[in-house]
Amino acid sequence: MVAGYLLLTTLVGHLLRGKQASMKDFFLGGRSLPWPAVSGSIIATEISGVTFIGVPGMVYAAQGNFTYLQWGIGSIIARIIVGYFFVRAFYEREIYSPYDYMGHRLGEGVKRLATIVFQVGGILGQSVRVLVAALALKVVTPLEFEHCILIIGAFAICWTLMGGMRTVIWTDVMQFFLFVGAGLLSLFWMLSGIDGGWSGMVEVAGEAEKFTLLNLSKDPAAGFTLWVAILAVPFQNVSMFGVDQLNAQRMFCCRSESDARKAILTSCAGLLVTILMLLVGATLYAFYNQSVPPDSFAQFSSEIAQLQPKERKDAYYPVWIVTELPEGLRGLILAGIFAAAISSLDSILAALSQTTLSLFRKTGETVSETSGKRDLAVSRWLVVGWGIALSAFAIALDSMRGDVNVVVLAFGMTSYTVGPMLGFFLAAFFTPRASLKGLAIGFGLSFLLVLCLRTDLWTILDNLGLLTDAQIEDLLTMKVKDGKPAAIISSVWAWPVTVFITWGCGWLLPRRDEPSQR
Repeated sequence: MVAGYLLLTTLVGHLLRGKQASMKDFFLGGRSLPWPAVSGSIIATEISGVTFIGVPGMVYAAQGNFTYLQWGIGSIIARIIVGYFFVRAFYEREIYSPYDYMGHRLGEGVKRLATIVFQVGGILGQSVRVLVAALALKVVTPLEFEHCILIIGAFAICWTLMGGMRTVIWTDVMQFFLFVGAGLLSLFWMLSGIDGGWSGMVEVAGEAEKFTLLNLSKDPAAGFTLWVAILAVPFQNVSMFGVDQLNAQRMFCCRSESDARKAILTSCAGLLVTILMLLVGATLYAFYNQSVPPDSFAQFSSEIAQLQPKERKDAYYPVWIVTELPEGLRGLILAGIFAAAISSLDSILAALSQTTLSLFRKTGETVSETSGKRDLAVSRWLVVGWGIALSAFAIALDSMRGDVNVVVLAFGMTSYTVGPMLGFFLAAFFTPRASLKGLAIGFGLSFLLVLCLRTDLWTILDNLGLLTDAQIEDLLTMKVKDGKPAAIISSVWAWPVTVFITWGCGWLLPRRDEPSQR
């Protein structure tokens, strides 16, 4: 079933690839794609395997609940800002990325800096999504984890090479319908196995406080709180949707500014998919914790016990799939997991390829037909190179993540770059005299700040024996808890702070020449 679906998607992508005669065709879909398809593609990329697997596991786990949904407030605010302000700037001239806009306003140096920062963030964030899908594949096959990652990477490379952004977007639309259908199928199948159906699920999950939505805690180390949703998440989402080429590239594929605005605003419907997967997690908990557990509970517990501790939270849903569902339906839902992961990976490959090529082209430079064809060939090789690099980093990331939930890890890994990226754009939009030197200093300070808040590096050094617990606790924002480094302040607060650090340094150290023209 999984193999059949992947082959079907490949065939559909081939049939819809359109002409690929120029860079505009390959990276922008010829600016001819309908906005509903672009909106569905944005949702498919945003959801990814992290939401499809990580969210149900997060709710099922001890103390898991619906507080993750609070972040939807910040997400809606961000999309409105991007739709009404960023899109207008993007369609002022013929550009391929937000970094081209920065190049026009602040110069080539800032464009190159922003491009490199995006690439670092893309590798950090998207490698988590590859890791998630590989975990599902490992659960149901005898393959080694590394082989699972390579299979996912190979399909993503194939789809991207086939037809550029046109194929990426249309296959994303297929993935969207598949994983929504898979989520609904899972929900109703579980409800049918719970005594009392929906009311029985609500009773069991409610007693465990799985439906808790608001978290008013003022603990700075807590991530899923209302204050984070209102004050920090809008900055992260504005950066992710408006400045990160992974999502912004889709808006450049629309026929007009109006269509691009419709695409980003209607993508708010992605929150409904998040709600669906939260319900799947609560129902999964009720399914195995009702007064008379199903016969499959013993097999489920056995399968979970055989996994490494770091894999268990993220494996609850995949293990339910393989222990409870018949083979045909099992394959369909697993195909949904791969669909979600590959839709994110092929998107980032297209974005990384385009931005890498732009490093060697001046903003607005006229490209001849001959050089354009050469650039198109180089772009395809860049897709392959980035696909291999992302797969390799995903393998490395698995060895260092410990028992961290993949949802937390995915957002945490982006903390290093989302703030500075938005700072670059705001400098270009509001203060075009900002200097490369100032913005580079701001990025460096921001990176160091996040380094002190995130535990990733310190965990690796601690595991390698290069740091002692006492040395870690000497860091202002670190303490050792249960033998592992733990942050006193959540890294989500770095999202707004690093925006203003980066922008502020660029503004305080202005250029001496005249600002660029709009």
